[in-house]
Amino acid sequence: MTIKRIFACAALALSVAACTPNDIGLGNAVRANYAAQVVEPDPQYADAMVANGAQAAAQDRYRKGNVKKPVRAETTVSKSGSGSGGQPN
Repeated sequence: MTIKRIFACAALALSVAACTPNDIGLGNAVRANYAAQVVEPDPQYADAMVANGAQAAAQDRYRKGNVKKPVRAETTVSKSGSGSGGQPN
């Protein structure tokens, strides 16, 4: 009698398990986000990429570790005042 109940329970469990939805894409949000951020390994460009002499020389210096120091650029003009708060007339 117990073997019949075991088989009945196993058959019931299998039939109930067959009714559950098994979506293979469920839980792949992290993988989808990662794939969206990965750079295409073999990008296709419309035109051939070309460089002029200055760019080629700069790339060569970069590879050899002889990079030129950038020139400091001033972007704002600062004026210092006396701090008295008075307006000139």
